[in-house]
Amino acid sequence: MADPRGRGVGSATLASLLIALAAFIAGAVLALHHPVAPALVTAAFLSWCVVVSWRPGLWLFVVPAALPVMNFGPWTGWIVHDEFDLLLWGAVAGAHAHLALRPQEVRSAGLFRRSDRVVSGLAGLFAVLSVIACIRGFLAATPEASGWFQSYVDPMNSWRVLKPAVHAALIWPLLRMEIQRDAESAMRRLGSGMLVGLAVVTLAVVWERLAYTGLWDFTTRYRTTALFWEMHVGGAAIDVYLALSTPFVAWALWTTRSPLRWSLAAALALLTGYACLTTFSRGVYGAVAGSLLLLALLLRGRQLPRVRWRMVAGVVLTVALAVEVAAVLGLGSFMRERMNASDRDLGSRLEHWQNGLGLLDTATEWALGIGLGRLPAAYSAAVPDRPFSGDVRFVPPGPWQPSGSVAISGPPRPLEQFGSMTLTQRVALQPARSHRATFQVRAKVAADVYLRLCEMHLLYPGRCQSAWVRVSPGGSAWRQLGVRLWGPPLDSGWAWAPRMGVFSLAVLNQGGAVEVDNLSLVGPDGIEMLTHRDFSEGLAGWYPAAQSYFVPWHIDNLYLELLIERGGFALLAFVIWMGWTLRRLVALVAGGGSAFAPFLAASLGGGLSVGLVSSVMDVPRVAFLMLMLALVATELARVRHRLDGHPVRDA
Repeated sequence: MADPRGRGVGSATLASLLIALAAFIAGAVLALHHPVAPALVTAAFLSWCVVVSWRPGLWLFVVPAALPVMNFGPWTGWIVHDEFDLLLWGAVAGAHAHLALRPQEVRSAGLFRRSDRVVSGLAGLFAVLSVIACIRGFLAATPEASGWFQSYVDPMNSWRVLKPAVHAALIWPLLRMEIQRDAESAMRRLGSGMLVGLAVVTLAVVWERLAYTGLWDFTTRYRTTALFWEMHVGGAAIDVYLALSTPFVAWALWTTRSPLRWSLAAALALLTGYACLTTFSRGVYGAVAGSLLLLALLLRGRQLPRVRWRMVAGVVLTVALAVEVAAVLGLGSFMRERMNASDRDLGSRLEHWQNGLGLLDTATEWALGIGLGRLPAAYSAAVPDRPFSGDVRFVPPGPWQPSGSVAISGPPRPLEQFGSMTLTQRVALQPARSHRATFQVRAKVAADVYLRLCEMHLLYPGRCQSAWVRVSPGGSAWRQLGVRLWGPPLDSGWAWAPRMGVFSLAVLNQGGAVEVDNLSLVGPDGIEMLTHRDFSEGLAGWYPAAQSYFVPWHIDNLYLELLIERGGFALLAFVIWMGWTLRRLVALVAGGGSAFAPFLAASLGGGLSVGLVSSVMDVPRVAFLMLMLALVATELARVRHRLDGHPVRDA
């Protein structure tokens, strides 16, 4: 008689093999089409797959550690795809290939067995409804663009919003394997990866402020974005990331016994506090404070060893953090201005949320949503005084043309506040008084084209040289234009805190539109500063970015975001799923389970709290992180470990 367990193992092995093959193909295709360095990226992807297949548990550290740096959008021009996708596809391909070659590990892990009926059902329902919403969004989008450089209004934006759930689903059985094999070791790898990633973000914040505002300038209206280039259209990527990550610093401080390691964790705590404070985000302040309060409640009754140096060091760190808070809130006026404007901002936010709910017209839309990725385009079209501030779109080459061009347009309707959509490229700054820009242009309607070269990180320009030119209608004929950019000399900054330069073009007038090609920017030395000037490789080297106005791109609430794009059923499944997961974590803490559980609960609580005033799912990297941490919590609750590390059978 056949062994049903053997058939189960055979099915699981086949499933792992198919997943590995599909993930490898997806990653390889993406790597081969990398806009800037396809050969190098493909080699790196293949190497990563091999490394993970050799050491499958390594991804649990590398993925959270590398998350903050694995997006090079300003240089690749990609919006839908990024390098973090390659990291995840490689992790899935390598780890599942490892499992396919070792059926005994599949048997011991129970890899594709349901972990928790409630969680499996809710997560499965959320996934199915997300796929339905993705299909609805894809079908509803107007296919104005194709290829690798689609934007927020194009069909592939639906995939951009769906992919965190896809990657989380594929990684779920891998999480189960690592936690069942050795939960304590898996949690250490995950926690260490989170700390490394957070250190990267906080150091990027320090560099950003050193380069553009100074460490102690808390009056300038400047909010840090670090390496979250997804904020080129605003949003709260860094807010959500900090809310999810900060409790892991507390984990390091709580669990570390070495004075040196504790000192490093304390330094990271100070850097994290600085990063949180310089977002000047009330949502971050509330979410981080709330998560730490929850953590304190969960840790109540757990005693640390009474070591004198820890007690003294803890007091010193507490005082240092208090001084840091007082300095940011007391030495500058920016945060006080934001606090004073809270009532007005709340009214604007409520109006924004009402406008978003107004997008749901039918019972089907209330149940299933308007479609993944459709919020920006639908909001801009439906709300009269909140349209896009413009558009930047790659125009593929026509017959007998060697390269494409870029269409840039201004706002379709009047805006309540100034804003623009720009085509940008990163350049090396030169201390010259003026630069000269030339470009080919054609226009069917009059357009006011604004060109600018600035000291700039992402959202806030410093000193700039600029020029304005009126382009009159001229049909389909190309014309050559040249302008001199005037302004103060630009400063490239210090060697340890260099400033980026950003060259940009925008159309400012309502209804204006131009098509540009063959751009050039030279300084007094006559050396060309731009790359990918003829768009022969699409938007490689160029990046669309909004300036000053970001309303249509985000609804600024995780739960409304889910309701509007995925529908009421998906929202209900998500809320119950997260609530059930937090309940299991709290029960795990109360039962003397995993020492990691309180910090994981605080992390998820912080992420869900900041979601009250911020969108989450429209930023794939942080959306994946939230979903992955929720799945870690699910698996950790199954394999409970007491503080001494010995497993206990589930009741």
